Amino acid sequence: MTQRWVTYIFILSLAISLIRANPTYAQAEQRQLSLVEPTDSVPLFNGFAVSADIAGMIQYAVSDYGQFEGAVRVNLRDTYFPIVEIGIGKASHNDAVTQIQYTSTAPYARLGVDYNLMNDKHDLYRIYGGIRYAITYFKYDISHPELKDPYWGDKVPYGAEGVKCNYHWAEFVGGVDAYVFGPLRLGWTVRYRKRLSHSDGSLGNVWYVPGFGKAGSSRLGLTFNVSLSL
Repeated sequence: MTQRWVTYIFILSLAISLIRANPTYAQAEQRQLSLVEPTDSVPLFNGFAVSADIAGMIQYAVSDYGQFEGAVRVNLRDTYFPIVEIGIGKASHNDAVTQIQYTSTAPYARLGVDYNLMNDKHDLYRIYGGIRYAITYFKYDISHPELKDPYWGDKVPYGAEGVKCNYHWAEFVGGVDAYVFGPLRLGWTVRYRKRLSHSDGSLGNVWYVPGFGKAGSSRLGLTFNVSLSL
């Protein structure tokens, strides 16, 4: 390589160094780098949480019906949360007018997914909306004090045991989930329940549906969840 080419290469290298040292060039380079979105380092599977509903237990303690419910929720990138909810609904109701006693204890299940509505998906606090498909197959018993036959005067028993029924419904869910400390989180949900299909059994007039509430075409529900993130 000749002396002339060595001189040219030296001058070119010096010019490039001066350009890169220029503040305007450096700022432009930083702006270009800032336009590149950082890669989300959160894995697809980001743990799971187990929870229990306190509201259903309180409802059973202060009224004629309620439920004991637990759930498992999977965390997918802090954005999507597939969930399975399983519980046992219980009712013991005595109608003051008809004197008919209604009792039922049966399991139910829900399957669905929640979506994190927060702009910062990785925030410790979450606001979410979701949907569920729910199902229960249950039996109920009814009884009544013996009736007196007006003609013969005999006492006639009235009641039925093990009347088979089923309910299928959808739930539209909105709620919040808040970090407390360590793995402990607290949250609540409001749920609109819409019946999809049902069978009231041979007698009809079902009073209570496990996991749904009082029988009807739609119901509003509330849960208060204590959960552990694992």
